[in-house]
Amino acid sequence: MQDEPPIAIIGAGPVGLAAAAHLLARGLPVKLYEAGGGVAASLRDWGHIRLFTPWRYCIDEAAGRLLEGHGWRMPDAEAFPTADEIVAHYLEPLARVPELSSVIETNARVVAISRWGADKVRGKARAGRPFMLVVETADGIRRDSARAVIDASGTWRTPNPLGAGGIEAEGESEFGDRIAYGIPDVLGRDRALYAGRTTLVAGSGHSAANALLDLARLADAAPETVFLWAVRGTDLVRIYGGGDADQLPARGELGADVRDLVESGRASLATGFATVVIRQRDGRLIVEGQGEAGLAQLGPVDRIIAATGQRPDLSLTRELRLDLDPWLEGVRALGPLIDPNEHSCGDVPPHGHRELGHPEPGFYTVGIKSYGRAPTFLLLTGYEQVRSVAAALAGDMAAADAVQLVLPETGVCTVPAGGASQSCCGGPAPAAIDACCVADADAKAAGKSGCGCAGKMEAAE
Repeated sequence: MQDEPPIAIIGAGPVGLAAAAHLLARGLPVKLYEAGGGVAASLRDWGHIRLFTPWRYCIDEAAGRLLEGHGWRMPDAEAFPTADEIVAHYLEPLARVPELSSVIETNARVVAISRWGADKVRGKARAGRPFMLVVETADGIRRDSARAVIDASGTWRTPNPLGAGGIEAEGESEFGDRIAYGIPDVLGRDRALYAGRTTLVAGSGHSAANALLDLARLADAAPETVFLWAVRGTDLVRIYGGGDADQLPARGELGADVRDLVESGRASLATGFATVVIRQRDGRLIVEGQGEAGLAQLGPVDRIIAATGQRPDLSLTRELRLDLDPWLEGVRALGPLIDPNEHSCGDVPPHGHRELGHPEPGFYTVGIKSYGRAPTFLLLTGYEQVRSVAAALAGDMAAADAVQLVLPETGVCTVPAGGASQSCCGGPAPAAIDACCVADADAKAAGKSGCGCAGKMEAAE
């Protein structure tokens, strides 16, 4: 119908742009909102970082076809791009093609979503009411209509606090000008803040690893540069990784290099450290927390890098009926499959529109936001998500349900308490296989796509 409102996509990152490409390929009207001044604004924040996935894992199929129709050629499929190169050689050219450029609005922040004339409580004829998006721009606030909404807004802009309880540590706001969340450009634009100074890096993921390695390179050039490392846990298998067994060699190398920093004594490591208070002493910072042996202090330091992960912004969808995992805050169906308390390698079975939808008809959470607080997300996962969602919105349920996902293995294994059996990402123990098959059968009986046992044997973050 000509007057039918478009399908709204929130966030013009890799997954949001891929969603638009899939919808346009199916002839569906689209409106893509980006809060930043250009597409992929979040990637630009860590543009200096080289990905551990080669180009062949970074390009969405529908987006690639759209680009190739305008003469674009993919860079070397086996080369490892930086985030800046992903933006410059893939996402910006994608956003410039006429089909997409006409539907993208930058500097347009969606601050709330509801239904026209119906809050969260009202159920009568709810599905028949268009979505209402409250959009904030330089010209003011307006309200737009949408037939469906795909939330690909990510989690980068809502970092977890340094405080170990999920709440800001005492003094965290007061000394916020000396705390960087994420991955600062230590060797580039932020060099003057770190050269010749002492920095505490907090976190046990790939962001922390990159920050530590950059600080080590900086120390080679500026010998007075010192860095400390604090992690809340005591098991570093997730960051050290699978080494040579990792099917993404750059990821395995990243973990091995960080291990070398610790074992060589270049990085002083405090494990089991839960930050509680940040204080100032003689112009420098002292970080106090609960350590393995009781109360402990780290410092004095000049700066802190909080590589403690991100969380979804739930205020955006407060007036929608969502089904969220109670502790990860991602979509409920994925929660048990990606819980970092249970999954060291982030393996996830194939999933699509059925798992990503909510009791609110026509609303989907995709991309890293679908994982909530879990950090184990790969672009390939998001691309398959939006392919399935686009097919469902087009009414092609056969394609929507035919989800497939094969991700490279980490080579990391975990041994349960007692050490009775070993479960590897590339080859789960028999009990894990049985559990997968049972879950798969149950899901399909309920009309969902299921996990796909055959695919799960080869699926890992």
